[in-house]
Amino acid sequence: MIGATSRGVFTLSCLLATTAIAPPPAGDDLPGYSRAAARAEREWETQFRAIPSPDTQRESMRRLSARPHHVGSPYEHDNSEWILSRFRSFGLDAHIETFDVLYPTPKDRLVELVSPSHFRAALREPAVAGDPTSAQQSEQLPGFNVYSRDGDVTAPLVYVNYGIPADYDTLARHGVSVTGAIVIARYGHSWRGIKPKVAAEHGAIGCLIYSDPQDDGYAQGDVFPNGPFRPRDGVQRGSVMDMPIYPGDPLTPGVGATPGAKRLALADAKTITKIPVLPISYADAQPLLAAIRGPVAPATWRGSLPITYHIGPGPARVHLRVKFNWDTKPIHDVIARIPGSDAPDEWVIRGNHYDAWVNGASDPISGQVALLEEARALGALVSKGWHPRRTIIYCAWDGEEPGLLGSTEWVETHADELTRHAVAYLNTDQTERGYLELEGSPMLEPLLNGVAREIRDPETGASLWQRARARLVRSAKPEEREEARTRADLRIGALGSGSDYSSFVHHLGIASANLQFGGEGTADGVYHSVYDDFYWFTHFSDTSFAYGRALSQTVGTAVMRLADAQVLPYDFTALADAVRKYAHEVEALAKEKADTIAEFNRELRDGVFGLTTDPRESSALPDPIVQPPHLNFAPLDNGVDALARSAAEYDKARGALTAHDSSALDATGHQSAALATLNATLIASERKLLSNDGLVGRPWYRHLLYAPGAYTGYGVKTLPGVRESIEQQHWELADAEIVRVGAVLQSEAIVVSRAASELREAAK
Repeated sequence: MIGATSRGVFTLSCLLATTAIAPPPAGDDLPGYSRAAARAEREWETQFRAIPSPDTQRESMRRLSARPHHVGSPYEHDNSEWILSRFRSFGLDAHIETFDVLYPTPKDRLVELVSPSHFRAALREPAVAGDPTSAQQSEQLPGFNVYSRDGDVTAPLVYVNYGIPADYDTLARHGVSVTGAIVIARYGHSWRGIKPKVAAEHGAIGCLIYSDPQDDGYAQGDVFPNGPFRPRDGVQRGSVMDMPIYPGDPLTPGVGATPGAKRLALADAKTITKIPVLPISYADAQPLLAAIRGPVAPATWRGSLPITYHIGPGPARVHLRVKFNWDTKPIHDVIARIPGSDAPDEWVIRGNHYDAWVNGASDPISGQVALLEEARALGALVSKGWHPRRTIIYCAWDGEEPGLLGSTEWVETHADELTRHAVAYLNTDQTERGYLELEGSPMLEPLLNGVAREIRDPETGASLWQRARARLVRSAKPEEREEARTRADLRIGALGSGSDYSSFVHHLGIASANLQFGGEGTADGVYHSVYDDFYWFTHFSDTSFAYGRALSQTVGTAVMRLADAQVLPYDFTALADAVRKYAHEVEALAKEKADTIAEFNRELRDGVFGLTTDPRESSALPDPIVQPPHLNFAPLDNGVDALARSAAEYDKARGALTAHDSSALDATGHQSAALATLNATLIASERKLLSNDGLVGRPWYRHLLYAPGAYTGYGVKTLPGVRESIEQQHWELADAEIVRVGAVLQSEAIVVSRAASELREAAK
């Protein structure tokens, strides 16, 4: 650990010496604040950042992770009541909201090799000496994939690498079909729910998913309990819900799972898998993989087990049986409020989930204890006389692990209120040691960069921003390194899925962000296993809770700046810059697709494939691919240009306000009518990027700038309608999607121009 930290400090200092680093902002300058208000804000922020305690986080984690607390468990409900009592002890107005959701749990699991020999998988994670909570086996749910369908199948076994669409193209080139087979895929390179989805689309009747030690085990380092990586019997639980269609309760899409909600029949739930699925350890996977013959797997498909990896099919035949109790269980969201003084109907929302697959010290309790320390610190400020201009809402979500249940049901239940009132949603999930990692709505990019410039990294003493910049310069591709060195702000990644921000940004168009630390530790080795517990975290992750404290300081400061700003600190130039980048990417993708197809047809015509060109044997040749039509990107480019012009207009109005000392913003009592009008327009700005019709084939996702990919699950697709249409060679749809995105950008530009006019009016 010391060696790794020393190397990190050395590398950072070298990079800082050669990298153009923007200075931190002046003390009297905060976007959206008058200078007097900025001075007062910074004084309160300084007091806030002194309060979060690593020791308090440690004890909160010890308590919350003491027993398994999956959905429906006694300790899950006990934790909800404890979190409620903590919020109230901080002086916050808090309550619990309960939803009833479909949550199946396993009642029968079997994996056995039936030929050419017999082997029965253990399907268990043994207790580890010295790790007390790993022995709580009577309370632990066994390894399973929630929202797998029931099934009892016996079939040949085929190895499909990571089980993503490209892997099936490789299988086809080897002449291997999975129709009527059970596939075995390794975790990684996509969200786990994509693996059974793609397998079923190719005719498979069952799916096993295992953790290969190359990706998640001894090839990475020492395994638990001697190191942080996954031991031979460790199993990654997880949801296989088809979340790219919609997250949340499978039976109540689009509406909250409240007692009177209309529910689908189980057979009509689109997000439950089409085939049975089960996760297994690499100890259980090895005999199955060793029994497969057929072609030797390509080099990139070979993991680190001491076997020769074959694809199959045969002679290995496997019997897979999974059956579930298809029960409805209550989930408990804990909601706490600090009322706003000037604009109580404008809400800044902060959330982290607290349910886990087992004890969940890293995922999610490391993030939850940071959230609790933020709330405690803000409560302490209130007792000293601080009152945020806007209402702050703290949310401890339940049911995230099965499929973002608690946050989605809450958002769907309160959709109308949130559409009117929500300013932003800030999310965390889990955290480790290392570098600040940011994803979010581009209009929050300068805000988050500004906060990162002012918080110190616990290990290096540099700012979080400086350390993240140094990492970016070190890892950037050569063509991206100049921007990494010179761009004023770090780019923040767009939001895909995988945590509780999804319903806020993708469904309701609420500006959102996800923050965590990572890059120096690894929670992958115990991810979703019985070994993700207090013992593991305090031996191998953020052992001093210094980064937990830094996370509280960072997110809490961002919450305060959003809550206290006289003018909401959105930045539309950052939005326009991000969208222009997305547009360039899809235009390059379309050209690349067209060039690839043209090259394929040219090689086919010239006989490069080595196949006969004799007309009598023309059936031996693959068919030419129809050359794509020219895509007209003008509507998209025009929309980007319109947004950039309106963003420049807004920047000019904001600059004029700052130049005149922003004293017009310093109204007393409730915000002025002009400020209220301006902020209402700003709140509506991200909503303008939605389409009421949603994405084609998955209308729950309404944001046209970013969404999880239909075949990536967690991974984001920017301009998803355009990008995925091009990837799938649906050219007419791509043309239509270009027009749709261009139209919402034009609408956004109108809103931003109106905000500029209102800003000028508010400054009078």
